[in-house]
Amino acid sequence: MAVVLLQRVAGTALSLLVLLLGVNPPFLTRAHPSHVISDSISLGRPLSGNQTIVSRGSRFELGFFTPGNSHYYIGIWYKNIPVQTVIWVANREAPLSSAESSELKLSHDGNLILVNPSKNLVWSSNATSLKSNSTIAILLDTGNLVLKKSHVSQALLWQSFDHPTDTWVPGQRVGVNKITGEYQVLTSWKNSRDPAPGLFTRRLAPRGSGNYISLWNGSVEYDHTGEWNGHSFEFLPQTTLNQNFKFSFVETRERKYINCTMSNTSTLLRLVLDFTGQLKGFTWLNDSQKWMLIWSRPAAQCDVYSICGAFGVCDQKSVPLCSCLRGFDPEFSGGWGLGDWSGGCVRRSALQCADNSSSVTSRQAPDVFSVIPDVKLPTDSQSLLAAGAEECKLACSHDCGCSAYSYHGSTCLTWNGQLLNLRQLSSGADGPVGTLHLRLAASEQQEYSHTDKSKILSLAITGSILGFLILSSITLLAIKSRCSSAMGETVEGSLTLFNYSELQQITNKFSTLLGRGGFGSVFAGMLPDSAPVAVKKLQGLRQGEKQFRAEVMTLGKVQHANLVRLRGFCAEGDKRLLVYDYMPRGSLDSHLFNGEAPCLDWRTRYEVALGTARALAYLHEQCRERIIHCDIKPENILLDDSYHPKVADFGMAKLVARDLSRVLTTMRGTIGYLAPEWITGLPITPKADVYSFGMVLFELVSGRRNTMMVGDGGAAASYFPLLAALEINGGGDVLRLLDHRLWGDADVKELTRACMAACWCVQEDESCRPTMGEVVRILEGVLVAGRLPPIPRSLQYLVESGDGSLSENR
Repeated sequence: MAVVLLQRVAGTALSLLVLLLGVNPPFLTRAHPSHVISDSISLGRPLSGNQTIVSRGSRFELGFFTPGNSHYYIGIWYKNIPVQTVIWVANREAPLSSAESSELKLSHDGNLILVNPSKNLVWSSNATSLKSNSTIAILLDTGNLVLKKSHVSQALLWQSFDHPTDTWVPGQRVGVNKITGEYQVLTSWKNSRDPAPGLFTRRLAPRGSGNYISLWNGSVEYDHTGEWNGHSFEFLPQTTLNQNFKFSFVETRERKYINCTMSNTSTLLRLVLDFTGQLKGFTWLNDSQKWMLIWSRPAAQCDVYSICGAFGVCDQKSVPLCSCLRGFDPEFSGGWGLGDWSGGCVRRSALQCADNSSSVTSRQAPDVFSVIPDVKLPTDSQSLLAAGAEECKLACSHDCGCSAYSYHGSTCLTWNGQLLNLRQLSSGADGPVGTLHLRLAASEQQEYSHTDKSKILSLAITGSILGFLILSSITLLAIKSRCSSAMGETVEGSLTLFNYSELQQITNKFSTLLGRGGFGSVFAGMLPDSAPVAVKKLQGLRQGEKQFRAEVMTLGKVQHANLVRLRGFCAEGDKRLLVYDYMPRGSLDSHLFNGEAPCLDWRTRYEVALGTARALAYLHEQCRERIIHCDIKPENILLDDSYHPKVADFGMAKLVARDLSRVLTTMRGTIGYLAPEWITGLPITPKADVYSFGMVLFELVSGRRNTMMVGDGGAAASYFPLLAALEINGGGDVLRLLDHRLWGDADVKELTRACMAACWCVQEDESCRPTMGEVVRILEGVLVAGRLPPIPRSLQYLVESGDGSLSENR
């Protein structure tokens, strides 16, 4: 009680300070101030800048916010959770360039209005039934912003619940006002950073009882709940599975709406029409401090109509889900990086018949058709009479507006203009699976040439082989057995010795380069059993064949779930090659630092950190012969199909040169990960890997290279590891360190552990650094650091030699 009383006194004193001085105290300049003025806005007391109002029970907060797109909006979000979760936006169609001079206030006619720095009207509550110019805007504990005559008045003159954005919360009536005919409609955001109205809406169906439908572009229905049967929605039984909340459909003389009663009012529940078109139900978990998805409609993302936009195809088994058809590229690549594929794809090359009047196009070769098998055909087709597939093709060819055709079972279908709602299916999938013939410019034929001829040739060859198998099966099996044993020789355990000609065959003469590094180049290959592999051609080796074989045999025995498996090698003449499992997701750097790649969520990043730490702990502490990696960096952390980390290039330092002198030479390009002892010439121990791992941890947190400057200050204010060390040392908010693309969506405990571990790992004195085994236990939450890590001397030097602007740029 004493604490609460002190808080109230402090809040009152703060309010008086603001009223008397007309200024905000310094601690109110943060985006989410911990001190608030009240739960309401009254005439003559506008809201601007970083000021907010908070509901009486401190459940919701209203103020200016920015979702990361450099614009500002008035929104309502949950107050007491670490992840800013916005449930309502006022000016979603009219963003502000600045919050400092913009104002949310009551106008003289009683409406709530938002004006920009030029004092131009940006948004208004537009309540037309106001009979008094003396009103007050109050934020309730339900998350509802209401206009009333006074605090005690029961009559609502206007409420935000009647004008939802993308979110429904308990107590909100989403349905229809039968008197006015006004529907409450959920409308998705455009993407994760833009609250502007997106393509998807969720509303009560005009007819029926309790059937809520999802629409694409306001016209195409792609999902519905089914009718309310008195207990649940027909196609949404998930709403009855949780005892904490009970849904019902209510119909009165004035309204029809969905209702929800909570058995525990402290439970947070929200339904969101995601920008991907799915309606998602979330509940807040206090233990893990994150939102948990409890159900979604449609269950499969690809069931959302035209989720990939025009000329995009959705594949539920692919990551990302959407890709462009052959001959097409994303129209807005930036949107695709944010998971917004609605912009679709555009042609790389114009069609020959696009402009018959052009003398240039008239000299182009005729358009061609690319075969796309096993797809759910697009919508809006036209049916034509055709005697066969060739006649169907000719009908499309002679119509410049025809984009594609399909012929099956005497039915000819053609599509004009854009192709929407394409979905990739497997050949044995349920439902209509068809083959689409897509019209492309002849120039695209270089990449996908002679498709039909290839099919005919493939059939002929297959028939010949089958015939040969029937006539010579016994002989062929014997030959196949001898050939299989000849493709590599198992020398020890599962390690295979290849000759150079076999690796040329496997890699198609080293035609597909995957990457280059300090130890050589890596090429893609395919084993006879269709297993994909990565073949590394080593460069600069000093060892003889016998010594090389001995070292490789040692590495072949090193196996761990988070290490890339060595499958074989080649030691022929002066050629030295290693064969590894192929990692389909590539290296970590391509996901962290490539703006075009989908952003890794925090859960994936933390699992990558933990898996990498476990791999290094195994190399340092559990191998019969200790292995120091010497080159830990994102480029050497690969990801398998499920984004599990696999450390690559372990043991390369010893393999290339026993005295490690070559290792230092090869790693000058990645100086940002080198421990100080590399530079000072001290002996290299496993603690050098610990330092490098700490630098990688910083990059997993920030999503950017450590060498990239942040802020506008000098070196001290611009080096991220230093900023992280200062934030941890000062007990600051670790969420400020998180990659802005994650929008604060991270487990705060895990984030704190990662930052704390990273700060200990990069200590200048190696004796102060933990072992990798200790790092694993810190990340697992088993081991807790006893004290705050000191700022390393090398980083402290930046502070002492900086320009004094550090405190302003943190």
